[in-house]
Amino acid sequence: MHEENKAAANGCSKIRRGAQNGAALLALMEKTGYSMVQQNGQRKFGGPPPGWEGPPPPRGCEVFVGKIPRDMYEDELVPVFERAGKIYELRLMMEFSGKFIGVCVSLDNCRLFIGAIPKDKKKEEILNEMKKVTEGVVDVIVYPNATDKTKNRGFAFVEYESHRAAAMARRRLIPGTFQPWGHTIQVDWADPEKVVDEETMQRVKVLYVRNLMISTTEDKIKAEFNKFKPGVVERVKKLRDYAFVHFFHREDAVAAMSVMNGKCIDGASIEVTLAKPVNKESSWKQHFNGQISPSSENLLGFPNKEDGTQKSLGKPASLSIRLNGQHSPGPPEVERSTYPIFPGIKLTPISMYSLKLSHFSSAVMHLDYFCHKNSWAPPEYCLYSTTSQDGKTLLVYKVLISSITDDSQTYFMPEKLCTTVEDAKELAAQFTLLHL
Repeated sequence: MHEENKAAANGCSKIRRGAQNGAALLALMEKTGYSMVQQNGQRKFGGPPPGWEGPPPPRGCEVFVGKIPRDMYEDELVPVFERAGKIYELRLMMEFSGKFIGVCVSLDNCRLFIGAIPKDKKKEEILNEMKKVTEGVVDVIVYPNATDKTKNRGFAFVEYESHRAAAMARRRLIPGTFQPWGHTIQVDWADPEKVVDEETMQRVKVLYVRNLMISTTEDKIKAEFNKFKPGVVERVKKLRDYAFVHFFHREDAVAAMSVMNGKCIDGASIEVTLAKPVNKESSWKQHFNGQISPSSENLLGFPNKEDGTQKSLGKPASLSIRLNGQHSPGPPEVERSTYPIFPGIKLTPISMYSLKLSHFSSAVMHLDYFCHKNSWAPPEYCLYSTTSQDGKTLLVYKVLISSITDDSQTYFMPEKLCTTVEDAKELAAQFTLLHL
């Protein structure tokens, strides 16, 4: 009987709180003149506000606020956010509870990554399929297979008219709920495109050429781009099915882009755009959101944060447990468990570069991933050896990093020797990543 009375009291309390919240929200709408609509699991306040004239605010004007207490609503949130400026729209989704909120600039991403697509599907088929089940589809970006241009690479990017449309589509396309062509697809946010300021882009005189045949040579590309105006191409750097074409003058690069985009070279229709410069000053630590352990910094000779002294180089942190039985402090390591393959489990081929950083546990893999993301050539490892006083063979790797856009080359080599090839390569990769 006591439990029943307690449950009834709780129910009455919730009803009272609900009534109070409802009254507070009505008072807020009367005071501000904003409307409020609840749809698709979220409540929208405003958008546009009363008396708004002109188009909605451009991209970059939205912030994401997380960890809002569950018992806090628009009547308390709006006065807080209005201190920063006039609110165009507030969308409330109650996901977390806690004492503090987190605020960051919203990425306003309008593009989704769709993986595990049948490789025989054309752009039009993928576009039509996405339009059937999601709203606001603007375009689909599909890349041809490097060796067989009649097939796609097994993934596509779907562009939506707004971040909200993309978010709703992502929810709709959750694996298991939608199977186009009888396949279970992979869905995630696409990595935001690198934004380069207009002033920098105005100086670019390098073209990025996509969808080339594997067999097409650098000499052939140079000859084709020189056709519209002889002698304008300085050099060409080709990797697999894409290349960078360097011009002596920017105006020639811009003119060549207009002329050559969509042209056929060796039977392949190429795509030509201005190459986005790589910011060489951005460090690996920033690129990977600081996901490097204190032990890694210490073993590579970085100053100790507590006493300011410098630690000596040692074995790679990720190998510390296996090599010397000591546990290195730092963030939790990547889960490295194994799981059985049951009969009937479907395995889907994917590219290593479509994975997230959390799937990589070694610096060697991180370095390869980092070079790919920055459109650099894969790292080259050169092995050297010497003999210690007691007759042991000691090893060290020198790593060569080549920038595709300007043909510059940089060498990195740690100042410590290792007794095994695996340890030497891991140490060299860690050293390179921390000095890029």
